[in-house]
Amino acid sequence: MKFEQLCLVSLTLFIHVASTTTPPFSCDSSDPTTKNYPFCQSTLPVTQRARDLVSRLTLDEKISQLVNSAPAIPRLGIPAYEWWSEALHGVSNVGPGIKFDGTIKAATSFPQVVLAAASFDAYQWYRIGQAIGREARAIYNAGEAKGLTFWAPNINIFRDPRWGRGQETPGEDPLVAGKYAASYIRGIQGDTFEGGKLGQHLQASACCKHFTAYDLDNWKGMNRFVFDARVTVQDLADTYQPPFEKCVREGGGSCMMCAYNRVNRVPSCADPNLLSKTVRGEWDFKGYIASDCDAVAIIYDAKGYAKSPQDAVADVLRA
Repeated sequence: MKFEQLCLVSLTLFIHVASTTTPPFSCDSSDPTTKNYPFCQSTLPVTQRARDLVSRLTLDEKISQLVNSAPAIPRLGIPAYEWWSEALHGVSNVGPGIKFDGTIKAATSFPQVVLAAASFDAYQWYRIGQAIGREARAIYNAGEAKGLTFWAPNINIFRDPRWGRGQETPGEDPLVAGKYAASYIRGIQGDTFEGGKLGQHLQASACCKHFTAYDLDNWKGMNRFVFDARVTVQDLADTYQPPFEKCVREGGGSCMMCAYNRVNRVPSCADPNLLSKTVRGEWDFKGYIASDCDAVAIIYDAKGYAKSPQDAVADVLRA
């Protein structure tokens, strides 16, 4: 997808989806109704096009786009889009975005991330990301993917070996995890190993997860949905945040995923100190923030942090 076709609001809305033959796209030149929309004019600045598109959406249409399976908006020529695809160590059929049920039956599966990270070879990490990004784009171009956003890499610090998802992270060291994040993201998004941009295209969108201090699944009656990570300011800065900062500053990651857990009592997805002050303010993040699956709902359902489902949504959008 072309970078200038991104709709940048507080949550960026991608406007692509796959069909059974070719991947449909907004502003289809064969559709005469789209010719006069400023957001379809590729010569205009991205911000101007995004502003025009958002101005044309009704409130209900805006709300409809804030879920992983975003429906089409036919009156504007915008097709549906599926945000949820996985690619931790290869394009996967986990999630609704890609199922390998067409002519393409599989994609390359690379070693688990903790093993690849043990090579301490940043260029190899870049090449793995590059191969994944190219395969993701190829599957989409063949019309057999519903989106180009991938919930990867997982760069949580693997501090406790009992955590069952630790094998999909680069390990326990913040420096290694950060270097892995930057290298993998540059590869999957289509940038150079050094971080330079290769034109105006985003090959695929990488999403750094799960922000932040998230490394517990089920322990002594505590699960990942309600776990409250009590972390000192120093430990947060020295241990848990560096990989995510490198994701933004060095990798140019286009997405950040907030986690299920709380951090010092506040749900990660509803914490303006984390999402607005730190990620957007201090790190100058320009991309979109996605919640983990149902991470907004559990702020009310499982945590009881919000007084109502509506309050949970409002807390997250404000954050």
